[in-house]
Amino acid sequence: MKKKQRLAIFDVDGTIFRSSLLIQVVNKLIEVEAFPKEARQIFAREEERWLDREGDYQEYIDAVVHTFLKHLKGVYYGVLADAAEDVVNEQWKHTYRYTRDLLKELKKKDYYLLAVSHSPKTVLDKFCPRLGFDKAYGTMYEIGPQDCFTGNVVDPHLIYNKSNIIHRAIEKEGLSLANSIGVGDTESDIPMLELVARPICFNPNMKLYRYAKLKKWKVVVERKDVVYEL
Repeated sequence: MKKKQRLAIFDVDGTIFRSSLLIQVVNKLIEVEAFPKEARQIFAREEERWLDREGDYQEYIDAVVHTFLKHLKGVYYGVLADAAEDVVNEQWKHTYRYTRDLLKELKKKDYYLLAVSHSPKTVLDKFCPRLGFDKAYGTMYEIGPQDCFTGNVVDPHLIYNKSNIIHRAIEKEGLSLANSIGVGDTESDIPMLELVARPICFNPNMKLYRYAKLKKWKVVVERKDVVYEL
């Protein structure tokens, strides 16, 4: 019987990529006028509050997601694919050193590298292969007639619960959680981190940090050119 391959699971936005792929794609869609310029007003206030450290990052991201869903309806799939390609070509090296190096190390050790993110799968499929991932799960959006988006999310019950995705990947790919590794940065990654043998909280937000300290999980922080454990 073939030995099951070890699994390493990574969140992407804020864990590998030093921003949010969704934010960058929305900005690109506004830039190329696929979304109206007024679309930025939906999340501009939350973005400013976050930059001023007066607001919550999740509120900012939620506003960006709302913007994306509101204006995606009727957009041709190729327009999103082109925007995603442009973002990745311009920014795919904007990664954290710690997670980038960890990916390389695990690849050499023959881990199966799985990316699990709430960003659109269209951009993940262009970003993740460049970093050596074997597969990426992301949010998929329904496509209607003439290859235009309807504005609906496909299987939200699956993509919004990372543990469900991981169990599906294990079954489909014949993987093992023994000696597995998981890396995440927010409380939405907790279901994933609780499944793996070696959870790593990288640049965690406060909710994940507090949970990690209770669980005695490894916490790693990268600032400028310094990486250290808390």
